[in-house]
Amino acid sequence: MSSWKERVAQVNWVQAETDLDDQGCALLPSLLAPGECESLAGMYAADKSFRSRVVMERHGFGRGEYKYFAYPLPAAVAALRERIYPRLVPIANRWNEIMDIDVRYPARHAEFIDRCHAAGQLRPTPLLLQYDTDDYNCLHQDLYGEHVFPLQVVILLSEPGRDFTGGEFVMTEQRPRMQSRPMVLPLRQGDAAVIAVHHRPVQGTRGTYRVNLRHGVSRVRSGRRHTAGIIFHDAQ
Repeated sequence: MSSWKERVAQVNWVQAETDLDDQGCALLPSLLAPGECESLAGMYAADKSFRSRVVMERHGFGRGEYKYFAYPLPAAVAALRERIYPRLVPIANRWNEIMDIDVRYPARHAEFIDRCHAAGQLRPTPLLLQYDTDDYNCLHQDLYGEHVFPLQVVILLSEPGRDFTGGEFVMTEQRPRMQSRPMVLPLRQGDAAVIAVHHRPVQGTRGTYRVNLRHGVSRVRSGRRHTAGIIFHDAQ
């Protein structure tokens, strides 16, 4: 646990905030060690830690599958959720102020989860995703209910070129009256990305406006790819 705490503390959060403001995403290199990635990915085979399994093709989400963790969350997942959240709260609150959104987020993650649960959002949202050859994830947003924390974290648990090929993490940004802007995030095993869940503020010539973002995964050409998603709000 201390190693994760040290890595979270060592992240250049000033640069991450700048990148989020400029691009809607920020890379956090080597957030997890290879052994930690493999241990977390290995949990996918056991059902006891999860509340549900989703086969993407059945719902038109793409191809592949994912599982939502159940409470109590595994120690690693809970620690990452609780320790990264306070680093993102100032950004989330500043974005909402700029976009004239009245919602403000508490400093502690437990307080925000209490808010979710009071509104009937009781189901945990951290998840593991598994992709095999020809699997992909359509562009989407992880909203889940009325209370949405505007940033989330994605951690690649497999090594590109060794465990799988293809399967790039992609984002699109839709600005008003403009075509969508594509982004590809070059993740390696253990790297994390902080991304905007729904929208972010952008300064234009006529003032600030909101841009919508979506994220997904391109087709896996070979092998197997595992990813962890750390979402800070719970689901209805």
